[in-house]
Amino acid sequence: MTSTDPSPSPSRAPVTPAGAPPGRPSLSRPSLSLPPLIALSLGYFLVMLDVTVVNVAVPSIQDSLHAGASDMQWIVDGYSASFAGLLLLGGGLGDRFGHRTLFLAGLGVFAAASVGCGAAPSAQVLIAARLAQGAGAALLVPASFALLQAAYPDRAQRARAVGCWGLVSAVAFGAGPAVGGLLVSGFDWRSVFWVNLPVAAVAVLLTLRHVPAPGRRARPGRMDPAGLVLGVVGLLGVAGALNEAGSAGWSSPEVLTLFAGGVVSLAVFVAVELRLEKGAVLRPEGRRPLLPLSLFREIRLTATNLIGLLLSFGYYGMLFVATLYFQQERRLSPLSTGFALLPSVCMGFLAAPLSSRLTARSGPYPTMAGALVLGSAGFLGWLAAGPDTPYPVLLFALMATGLATPVTVVAATVAVMEASPADKAGTTSAVFNVSRQVGSAMGVALFGTLLGAAGSMIGGLHAAAVIASAAFLLASVSAAATGRRAGAARAR
Repeated sequence: MTSTDPSPSPSRAPVTPAGAPPGRPSLSRPSLSLPPLIALSLGYFLVMLDVTVVNVAVPSIQDSLHAGASDMQWIVDGYSASFAGLLLLGGGLGDRFGHRTLFLAGLGVFAAASVGCGAAPSAQVLIAARLAQGAGAALLVPASFALLQAAYPDRAQRARAVGCWGLVSAVAFGAGPAVGGLLVSGFDWRSVFWVNLPVAAVAVLLTLRHVPAPGRRARPGRMDPAGLVLGVVGLLGVAGALNEAGSAGWSSPEVLTLFAGGVVSLAVFVAVELRLEKGAVLRPEGRRPLLPLSLFREIRLTATNLIGLLLSFGYYGMLFVATLYFQQERRLSPLSTGFALLPSVCMGFLAAPLSSRLTARSGPYPTMAGALVLGSAGFLGWLAAGPDTPYPVLLFALMATGLATPVTVVAATVAVMEASPADKAGTTSAVFNVSRQVGSAMGVALFGTLLGAAGSMIGGLHAAAVIASAAFLLASVSAAATGRRAGAARAR
């Protein structure tokens, strides 16, 4: 079996001044080659936009397709569930068959699924197409990460490239409601899917022209079908349970069955992967694990995945609650709600260059720790929210969390890149994205439950804000401790 891994073309290889320490930023600040970055960022843009762009189209879809409440739940959340469940498969396939190939395949699947969404004659067809969109996203996101790592090996270049990449992610996710509102108002709900096609086409063309085709190198071992099935079933089970919990309740038989099945499958998955990893040492030509659990011996990877989970749990859970607050409590239209959230999105334009510079100067962990403290304070700003609170009073909460989250995402992505073995970049990226998707699903499900349990929108909003603040504070402590430990290890 062969594997392909990207490597930068000689003409774009960064030059480090003589005597400069390896891995440190070059004083000459080598120029950043933009076409590969644009190609890879466009793919990530599509993935993150489609997490939220469909939300404001829900009433139109329901009326047009006569969809029930359960159908709508899966039209909105099936995408994220499929995305999370198949990410490990996407990462493993990229490490084995080549990240450029998987990136292009993911774009193709995503575009084809978007056609299916836009032309769907029924809710069932739309659900199936949304699940296929998630599969395409799971192929292209780990590949995008690995190609970015290979294209910018210089630490300063990498920090700047990841800053732009992270900015695209933050803006796409946050702008989803506003973009969806504009498209639904100007055209119809199907336009939120048709808009993906020209973006995907440009990404494919730029990738073919400017992202270097990787060379092939032999990699022993065969695929891990048992791990593949167990991992997909386990993650889809947990993600599905979290998605259903918000509407069906945490104690419903459906949620409990999905959750139990997912947890058992993941436990068996761990046992299978441990056995295969031990066997691969003795017999390299045998089956290789889908997820080498030895990766988690690297404390930086383990800590960064925990940070990613807590970050998404707090931020995306509160984004969900804030959207409901503006629509249901303040009676804003979907389009007005999207614009009310824009201050949070716009902070991404400041966050990306800021995080890149801070990360290149002091490392990713101090950057994450400081940003997460700011975000923790920002969530507490939602405690001032009431039925008639003047909008300017809420700006601190929106802007502080909107700045802290992309700063942390960019720094965390750099941390994963630095700690990842080169031949497992796709797998480590997949694990990080799984952590973030599971955290997001947990936040939305838990905070949605709090809105009902609190007896009022405002009470649920305040409870969610306190929990989100605590999650960010815990993530900050983890980042600071990991940074100290990594610094001590380098000193030795």
